[in-house]
Amino acid sequence: MIEIREIREKSPIQTALTVFYEMRTFILIWFGQIVSVTGSGLTNFGLNVWVYQKTGSVTQFALLVLFNILPFALISPIAGVLADRFSRRWLMILSDFCAGLCTLTLALLYISGNLEIWHIYVTTALSNAFLGIQWPTYNASVTLLVPEKHLSRANGMNQLADGFSRLIAPILAATLINIINVEGIIFIDFSTMLFAQIFLLILPFPEIHNNRENTQDTKKSAKISFLGEMTQGFSYLRQRPGLLAVLLFTIIINYLVGVFDVIVIPLALSFSSVVITGTIFSITCSGIVIGGVATSIWGKWHSYIQTVFISTILAGLFILVAGLQPSLYLFTAFGFLFFLMVPVVNSSTFTILQKKVNVDIQGRVFALQGGIATTSLSLGYISAGFLTDHVFEPLMTSSSPLATTIGQIIGTGDGRGIGLLLIIIGFLVISLTSIAYLYPKLRLVERELPDVIST
Repeated sequence: MIEIREIREKSPIQTALTVFYEMRTFILIWFGQIVSVTGSGLTNFGLNVWVYQKTGSVTQFALLVLFNILPFALISPIAGVLADRFSRRWLMILSDFCAGLCTLTLALLYISGNLEIWHIYVTTALSNAFLGIQWPTYNASVTLLVPEKHLSRANGMNQLADGFSRLIAPILAATLINIINVEGIIFIDFSTMLFAQIFLLILPFPEIHNNRENTQDTKKSAKISFLGEMTQGFSYLRQRPGLLAVLLFTIIINYLVGVFDVIVIPLALSFSSVVITGTIFSITCSGIVIGGVATSIWGKWHSYIQTVFISTILAGLFILVAGLQPSLYLFTAFGFLFFLMVPVVNSSTFTILQKKVNVDIQGRVFALQGGIATTSLSLGYISAGFLTDHVFEPLMTSSSPLATTIGQIIGTGDGRGIGLLLIIIGFLVISLTSIAYLYPKLRLVERELPDVIST
């Protein structure tokens, strides 16, 4: 009987049911978010293609991508304080709804024939400012929604949600844009947002404030000004240089994602149609889905920080190889492998922060993390757009001085400037990661800092 019981306890089906029961609230909220994020992906891809086809400029395209992400960095100090002061459930509901209204405004402008590119920039910035409140709040809530042993699994699922959007949205948007036009895609986006709100409204949602109403820390925090609270996340990390180094290290992977986000569509459109472009974008981004699934199933790494180091070096290597030859097949294959590393790095980073940062300040720390991540994404967008249009593409024409040197190895013409850019960035990532490994506070962060949540 004992042996049978032990076998049953190790049964994959029973294990999966146990995990679902222990994570049931999170899984349902996550499901609503994955639907909403996919809807947002439809709008983002549709608007990206519309702007690029209207202007023909990688720089203009990069500006739109920049307005998609920069508000996260600007709003993050405020978002973190709000997440630690007020109901995280209602912050997520209200911020997501306001973002949806901004998106709906774009549809109305398009229908009326008054939509201009600057309208897209402004409404996109406002929408993502609201989302800049929602996502740090959501990430800080994961610790409350799942047991410590499932943190890595939950973070992997969150990465899967982003990857699923990147995989499905481009193909679906490329198909729908010719059927229901941009305004139809935006209405779908708004509907998916409303769907996600249902789970946030009806499910039980633990709040950190309910557990600390009468604590001494709360009495002290009440005396701190709002402006003072905005800096507490940084002060907390400055006293723990290993954790601060973890956040700064994420600049590398997020910068790489920013570069890829900008160059994939222009590069693919120079060779193929919108539908094929969407397919290529989806294939490369499917790496995030598979990486997210693998992380969710695996559940736990032996060392999260070592996993971050190894995955980042591999990401740099893959992005370097993706630029070696003028081949969409090579670019797609190694773009896929690059994105395969992204959820591994991000989920491991989030797990380190969730295990080592006090729960009542996680909102501010995750807001700071979001600000750093989106700033590095923005740097990727700006630099990739500018360097492609004004530096590397002109350098790799058939008449340039590099045509007889580097051009003999990687080729010349359209897209070869992007290839050279990827090679240089990949080499720098490998070098910087190797240097970062030499910093003991970062390399030993899991060993030197205690966990702040019970196992």
